[in-house]
Amino acid sequence: MMCEENQTQVSQIRLLGFQSFSKYKTLLFLVFILTYICILGGNLLIILLVTIVDHLKTPMFFFLKHLSIADVLLTTSVIPMMLDIIFVEEGILPFWGCVMQLYVFGIFGFIQCFLIAIMSFDRYLAICHPLRYSSLMSLDLCLGLVIGSWFLITVLISSEIIVVIQFNFCGLNSIDHFFCDFGPIVELATSDTSILMLQDFVISIFLIFFPFAFIIISYFCILFTILKMSSTFGRRKAFSTCSSHLTTVCAYYGTLIAVYTTSSDESSSNINKYRSLFYLVVTPLLNPIIYSLRNNEVKRAMQKLMSLISQNGWKR
Repeated sequence: MMCEENQTQVSQIRLLGFQSFSKYKTLLFLVFILTYICILGGNLLIILLVTIVDHLKTPMFFFLKHLSIADVLLTTSVIPMMLDIIFVEEGILPFWGCVMQLYVFGIFGFIQCFLIAIMSFDRYLAICHPLRYSSLMSLDLCLGLVIGSWFLITVLISSEIIVVIQFNFCGLNSIDHFFCDFGPIVELATSDTSILMLQDFVISIFLIFFPFAFIIISYFCILFTILKMSSTFGRRKAFSTCSSHLTTVCAYYGTLIAVYTTSSDESSSNINKYRSLFYLVVTPLLNPIIYSLRNNEVKRAMQKLMSLISQNGWKR
C-alpha cells in the first residue's frame, strides 16, 4: 500500500519538544544538562569502581556495572538531542534516524528489566542458599546471564522495528514529544498497526511482566528465609543486603508503570511526555546515589580510589 496522490511519504520527523515552556528554555536547558552530567558522573564512577577495585568484583556489583552501562547508554540516546530541541524549540530528524533512536531506546530501556531481575536472583541465592552461593553464581553464569539478556532483548526489539519500517507514513510528521517514542511513532503510521500492537503487547509481557513477576517471587522466598532466621542481627544484615536493590526496583518499575499504563488520548499522551522524562532521568540518577550512599562496600571503594588519587597527586 502506497501513499495517496495528495500525500507524500514522510522523510523527516518533527519533534515539538517543550514548546509550552519556551519562556523557560534557558532554565530547562541548565537543569537537564546538569542532571545529565550527574547521571554520567555517577554511573561512570560506579563502572570505574567495579572495574578497578578488587572487593567490588562480586556478582552483585558485576550486574550493577552493567545496569550503569545501560543507564548511560539510555540517557545518552535521548538527552543530548533533547537539549538541542530545548535550545532551538523543536527538532528535525530523518525518519531513519528516528527509527534508530526508537530501536536503541527500546534495547537500553528493556535491558534494565532483565538486569534488575537477575540482581534479584543473585540476592535470592545469597540469602536462601548462602553455602552454595559461590559455586552457583560463578563468573561463567554471570557472563551468560548478561550476554543472554542483551542478545534476547536485541532480537525481540529488532523484530518490532522490522514491522515498523514496513508501515507507510504519509502526511503528518509532527510528534508532541522530545524523542522518538514507540506510541507517538506508531500513531503517525497510515497502515494497519493492529498486528504490531499485538506483537508489542506479547513482547511487553515477556520483557516487563515476567521479570517483575520473577522479582516478586524471589523476594517472597527471601522474606520467608529471613523470617525463619533466629538471629536478629542476621535478619538485619539480610534486609540490608536487599535494601538498595529493592529501592532500585521500586524506582524503576514505579516510573515504568506510570508511563505505560495510561490511556492513549491526547491529554494523557501529553502527560506521558513528562512521565517519560521522569523515567529517563530518575532511575539513572538514583541508582548511583542508592548504591553509593547505602552500601558500605561502595563507600570503602570510593575512599580507596580517593586515597590512590591523592597519593599519586602528592608524588607528582
